[in-house]
Amino acid sequence: MDFVSLIVDLINDRYYSILVLLLVVTGFYYSYITGFVQFRMLPYVFDLLTEKQEEREKHHISPFQALMISTASRVGIGNIAGIAVAIVLGGPGALFWMWVMAFFGGASAFAESTLAQVYKSRDGKGFKGGPAYYISKALNLKWLGAIFAVILIITYAYGFNGLQSQTMTSAFEFYYKAMTNSTEISFAQSWWPVIIGGILALFAAFMFFGDHTKIGKASSIIVPVMAMIYIGLAIIAMIMHYEKIPEVISMIFKSAFDFEAIFGGFAGSALVIGIKRGLFSNEAGMGSAPNAAAAAFTTHPAKQGAIQAFSVLIDVIICTSSGFLVLFSLAYANNIGLDGKPILTALPLVQETMREYYGNLGVHFTTISIVLFAVTSLIGNYYYAQANIKYLTQNPIIINIFKFSAVLMIFIGANMDLQFAWNLADATMAFMATINIVSILLLGKIVKKVLEDFSTQKKQGKDPVFSASKLGIKNAECWD
Repeated sequence: MDFVSLIVDLINDRYYSILVLLLVVTGFYYSYITGFVQFRMLPYVFDLLTEKQEEREKHHISPFQALMISTASRVGIGNIAGIAVAIVLGGPGALFWMWVMAFFGGASAFAESTLAQVYKSRDGKGFKGGPAYYISKALNLKWLGAIFAVILIITYAYGFNGLQSQTMTSAFEFYYKAMTNSTEISFAQSWWPVIIGGILALFAAFMFFGDHTKIGKASSIIVPVMAMIYIGLAIIAMIMHYEKIPEVISMIFKSAFDFEAIFGGFAGSALVIGIKRGLFSNEAGMGSAPNAAAAAFTTHPAKQGAIQAFSVLIDVIICTSSGFLVLFSLAYANNIGLDGKPILTALPLVQETMREYYGNLGVHFTTISIVLFAVTSLIGNYYYAQANIKYLTQNPIIINIFKFSAVLMIFIGANMDLQFAWNLADATMAFMATINIVSILLLGKIVKKVLEDFSTQKKQGKDPVFSASKLGIKNAECWD
């Protein structure tokens, strides 16, 4: 285990330097060849999200539900606890590099989700797809598609879902301490994690073994409501301390361009931590969101590509809200102990900042936010893994064993210290992102061709309808 931990740490410390370069290149490349599609198509997004489904399409996941599934995975502990960790460890400048990731990452999100739509497959009455499918069909590399599918399943169904469960459970430690005066039994040793993990596992079993449309419906209700409330509270906090706005903005940019700090400790710099947390949060280019995008019913792949690019914007707004909540607080300003190390990190820091703004009500809301964001992330993460299990096998026994193991991991996650699992998930995420990034770079001509077809039809006043054969695109069996 020590050797494995050493390898994992080495990957997280060194390999992310290479991944940073790949992400920047991919974002630049797709922003250039698409003419910054992530911004050009924003005016169409709200029309696309409100397109009415005909009765025959009701069993499909709608474009809005697909957006909410992917946003559910993006909006989780990374947006609350993860942002606080990034700011404490990398400095306020980490927030700036998250913005940069999102600015160019939207184009990568457009590309991967458009490709997922083009090369999706039928799944009963619905659809399934994602990077494993377009790697296999467009690049004719079935073995690489299988490797990608396995890595994604490990990362999301076991790594990230275990982490979501553990972080959500830890949010209740505040209440445990308030309700008991026991100094002998810690929260982790009490029955609380077992009970919370059991409840969460039962909910997961209901969602995972049920109709797949439940996932889209649940996410489409929970995600937008919680996101709007959370953003609203951040705006109120900023208004309460409006005089600090110039100071905070200056702090962010000064830290972001502190090149001495960046090159002095590259792996722990604001640049790398910001990009690393940004990747974990917005997932652009990582190859996860396309699994949800492929399931949506739409008349043109570029429509879902534009919607998924918009999802990156939603994510960065929530990340910024978390970042500002911390940076505008006294809790952050006074967070250095006598030993020079931070007193609070992650969730406790966010809870303390919310207590500062809104009293105990703020702590309660943070707990509710963590619970609901974690629950929706569990759902979104499972949905991604499910699409890749179906790529590997159609055997119902194996699929049910996977579902059971995914539920079990949520229970285990609530009862374990998963620092190693967090590092392992970061490492597997890096490999997953690399396979996907290289694949979408090789398929740039297809993305450009699909976007040009959409733009041409739009200029003609049509509601774009896609035909793969007309564009000479092969192995896109759902489009002809």
